[in-house]
Amino acid sequence: MGAAILVVAGIVVGLLAALLTWLPATLRRSTLISLGSVTLIALLKDVFSVIIPTNVGKFIYKSNGLSVEGASVLFVTILVIAYLWQILQPRLNRAVDRMPESRRRVLSFVATVGLLALLFALPVLLGSYLSEVADLVGFYIVMALGLNVVVGFAGLLDLGYVAFFAIGAYTMAVLTTPELPLVRSFIPQLSFWAALPISVLMALLAGVLLGVPVLKTRGDYLAIITLGFGEIIRLLVLSDALKPVMGGAQGVTGIARPEGFGMRADSPQEFYYLILISILIAWFVTSRLKKSRLGRAWMAIREDEDVAAAMSINLVGYKLAAFATGATLAGLSGAFFGSKLGSMVPASFNVLVSINVLAVLIVGGMGSLPGVVVGAIALIGLPELLREFNEFRWWVYGAVLVMMMLYRPEGLWPDATRERELLEDKEPNVIDEDPTGLAEDATVPT
Repeated sequence: MGAAILVVAGIVVGLLAALLTWLPATLRRSTLISLGSVTLIALLKDVFSVIIPTNVGKFIYKSNGLSVEGASVLFVTILVIAYLWQILQPRLNRAVDRMPESRRRVLSFVATVGLLALLFALPVLLGSYLSEVADLVGFYIVMALGLNVVVGFAGLLDLGYVAFFAIGAYTMAVLTTPELPLVRSFIPQLSFWAALPISVLMALLAGVLLGVPVLKTRGDYLAIITLGFGEIIRLLVLSDALKPVMGGAQGVTGIARPEGFGMRADSPQEFYYLILISILIAWFVTSRLKKSRLGRAWMAIREDEDVAAAMSINLVGYKLAAFATGATLAGLSGAFFGSKLGSMVPASFNVLVSINVLAVLIVGGMGSLPGVVVGAIALIGLPELLREFNEFRWWVYGAVLVMMMLYRPEGLWPDATRERELLEDKEPNVIDEDPTGLAEDATVPT
């Protein structure tokens, strides 16, 4: 009986999926969005039950998942909203494009202020656990914004990016912990705010030192060199020779927390505001660089180094600037990461961190600043929220990467230039077999 039920259920689901292909494109996309959203809401029961009002939560959820009534209401509501949005979005875009420049600036300013107000109010709405997840996503956003300069702007593939993250974290740990007597005999114990600029500066210097020997390499060779640099840093902090300075395999504990105005950042909600401010700083710096002469030079190097050099672009200087900028933001993220954890171990800085940051860029959209945020939420936030499913959550992670590469290689929120390049690559090449046009007329007049 059970096997028969499974067979019948499979046939029904297959027929329903086949019917989707006969629906109009707009309705089909809206249906798929609604199905995916309802599934996600069902999986994230522990998250939404904290945010939504109690009465609404009791209507939507039962003890073992979504209620039938709640799932039906959610499906219809999301379906209608998605359908209306797909119809109204082109009209809204045209209306915004017709606005005068002054009104568009006012609209952009109002939207920015509203978004910032929502972001600063999130810890109150989310609670401790979700604020912890938001902090982790924030660390990756800052790192990805830095790697976006190196890979997305300048086109320099860096697989050892975790090294700069580790340098910022360990510099903060060594300068602020009381548990390294040898270091304390030479350098006095510093506060978090005194050690923060030193941590960022050390990461910047490491970025320049790495950039100098790799300037003449590109592509796969550059990726291998940076990967080796990341492993060198990890093995150094793991070695027994540097244990009196770095703590060795046992790591370093007692790292200072941010303090000021009689307050000390201990909870995830308090750290959230510091991380949010660092994200805003990194966003402002990278957005200004992207629109500057330096950013345009990086993009020229990304497209073709030889042509960029022929146009009198200093490849050495601009590559060093890209490595230094990316390393600085990684060091900033690492310093906050070390302070938040309160302890450092070498296992936190393996090569998978670099791979994850690169995956955030690819999924969000290479060279796109909003794409960094969307990619970090999709690849870092969602697996953390699905942690109760243990190893099954990594199936979701892998499935997202595969689907993105197949159906949306430009990313969830792509940069306009990058999207245009990929769309041009997809267009079939039309070969003109008769460029002279003589074959159009079979008879030649005398």
